[in-house]
Amino acid sequence: MLEFPRWKYALILLVVFVATLYALPNIYPQDPSVQVNATRGVVVDEALRGRVESVLADAGVDAKEVELDAQAGNMLVRLDDLDAQTRASDALRSALGEDYVVALNLASTVPDWLTRFNAKPMQLGLDLQGGVHFVMQVDQQAALERRLDAYAEEARAILRDNRIRYQSVDRRADGAIVAVLESEADAVRANTLLAADQPTLVRNVDGSRITVRVPESELQQISADAIEQNITTLRNRIDEIGVSEPVIQRQGTDRVVVQLPGVQDTAEAKRMIGATATLAYYAVVEGDAVEAQRTGIVPPGSRLYTDRRTGGPVLLSRRVIATGEEMVSAQSAYDENGLPAVSVTLNASAGKRMFDFTSANVGKPMAVVYVERVPQVRMVDGEEVRSFRVSEEVISVANVNGVFGRQFQTTGLEKQEADDLARLLRSGSLAAPMDFVEERIIGPSLGKENVERGVTAVAYAFLFTLLFFMLYYRMFGLVTSVALLLNLVIVLAVMSIFGATMTLPGFAGLALSIGLSVDANVLINERIREELRLGVPPRAAIAVGYDKASTSIFDANVTGILAGVALYAFGTGPLRGFAITLVVGIIASMFTALTVTRGITTLIYARRKKLKTLAI
Repeated sequence: MLEFPRWKYALILLVVFVATLYALPNIYPQDPSVQVNATRGVVVDEALRGRVESVLADAGVDAKEVELDAQAGNMLVRLDDLDAQTRASDALRSALGEDYVVALNLASTVPDWLTRFNAKPMQLGLDLQGGVHFVMQVDQQAALERRLDAYAEEARAILRDNRIRYQSVDRRADGAIVAVLESEADAVRANTLLAADQPTLVRNVDGSRITVRVPESELQQISADAIEQNITTLRNRIDEIGVSEPVIQRQGTDRVVVQLPGVQDTAEAKRMIGATATLAYYAVVEGDAVEAQRTGIVPPGSRLYTDRRTGGPVLLSRRVIATGEEMVSAQSAYDENGLPAVSVTLNASAGKRMFDFTSANVGKPMAVVYVERVPQVRMVDGEEVRSFRVSEEVISVANVNGVFGRQFQTTGLEKQEADDLARLLRSGSLAAPMDFVEERIIGPSLGKENVERGVTAVAYAFLFTLLFFMLYYRMFGLVTSVALLLNLVIVLAVMSIFGATMTLPGFAGLALSIGLSVDANVLINERIREELRLGVPPRAAIAVGYDKASTSIFDANVTGILAGVALYAFGTGPLRGFAITLVVGIIASMFTALTVTRGITTLIYARRKKLKTLAI
């Protein structure tokens, strides 16, 4: 009997409704736009809107719309095309200066009623949107050298603090740290103290000589931490400048891939992600900072800084207490009163200096200065000229509440400020230097062309298939075409819901999934034909055809899914985009071929009286 449960019809209708709803945003093209974010305490307001409109008018650029979001501190300028976007970006960047960050963006045009359902278009990969692609090599040896130097300095501090006389504490070429004591009698006590402070290291005592080695597992962990720290630093910096949908991922053991969609200026991109920053702690000097700024007369031994939050001047001692390079860790936390704070851990030498300073300055203010070395890349006579600009700002001023050394808390902050400060402390400087080993630019026009060609390829694949099926299988070909259309809609909807990225290979995966869906329908239709040739009645032939083809279709598609999962697990970049599209397409094609077409076929033929043949 040719039957189809009603709950399956309800399921199909539900899938069609949800898939259409979440695939619909993809028909709305994004507007090329320029995003302006405020930095350094300045505000985004109506005055800035007027200034932006004036700059655009002087540059001969017509903006579709200028959207102001004062609460979020940004402004979005929508433009007609990519050429206007580039001209607007150049004009605004030079006119607004360093108080604002100007970044290229693509603004959504999805109607509000769709966004209420959290429906949004698929993300486009770098090859479809345009942007820059960097591969950066992390110098892990430098991270190891830095950590070994820190271990050696800690060993010296432990011996010095416990009054154990030593001749030398040196690093050897093989990575060992050798401490030579004045007296052999102190060796056991020194070894015990070192073991308590550095429990993960391996020590060997030979007379008055103590040899400390870092185990291989610790070395591997230092290298892995350096990569992760650098990735975190890069991500935080890119988030700060508002680049939409960046890709920052590890490649192999010592490389990081950075993809910035929408960014076309490699010099600007290098400046953004290649900046090196650090932190320094200074004592706040008593005196009238405003008067010093006005007259230019600064007290001896002090220096004038600017507070990032207030924009006002601050007088600080020239003598640094500790720097970010000497910091071991930083975490956002709460103090004993339940108020937001930042917990900081310094290494031994910096901890000693901090202890000496706080012992003599309880109740007095101490400042944290954010020091950034920003690479400048300029084109002079067709050649890149590199230089650095140093920016120093006070990001926090808090009173010393008690004596502390290596570990302490910075208080007097709001929760958001504490989170931001901890993030800055952790990501302020790179754990290891990085070099650009590969860079590639994909122009916006090429990305647009890729999209157009990919859509054209999928459209023609769909039309050729539809034409062939309607001619060869007639009514069943029409049913198959409806299923193929629903298959496309489901793939778009699933990828949009889960935020998957569509790449150029993804279009290949989409076209391939259409082919696999066709295979399934060919199997079903040929099975039905065979049953009709054997003299089976039409309704029974349809039911038997679907039943016999189901197992073969299931087996063939499961192998395709396994291949796609393997591609996703072991591939990178475009291969993953291809794998995601392929797997989603196969699953959707199984649903449409085995369920949707059977439901439609049953709806057409199950209630017909005197059915003697089928249009197949």
